[in-house]
Amino acid sequence: MTLIVPDEGKVFLIKRSLNIISVEDLRLRLYTNDVTPAQNSVFSTFTEASGFGYSGVTLVGSSYTVVSGVTASYPQQTFTFSGALGKVYGYFVTGGVTLGWAERFTNGPYNVANSGDQIKLTPTMGVK
Repeated sequence: MTLIVPDEGKVFLIKRSLNIISVEDLRLRLYTNDVTPAQNSVFSTFTEASGFGYSGVTLVGSSYTVVSGVTASYPQQTFTFSGALGKVYGYFVTGGVTLGWAERFTNGPYNVANSGDQIKLTPTMGVK
């Protein structure tokens, strides 16, 4: 997986860090359209999964663990489905309707075909 912070996300993250916009919990979402995140990606680039027990996850800021000041990891999240959602290509993280970052699954897409199928992921972001 290659995490992409698109132009929209860079502006969003800078404004959040400088308190220009209010800080809110971010939202982890899965996407079902066959797209690879790019620098020009925006919220509407991605088709969020819907139905079959899917629900996006609120990422509470106090739940992140920061390692060596350059990597932040959130506890593993498990999406459990109640039916055949179809292919899931990756995830994206948003603040409201603004895209923060996105990542396409390296070993995906994952085909959600049965009730009880799961996708597990650990949202991680680092700075170089």
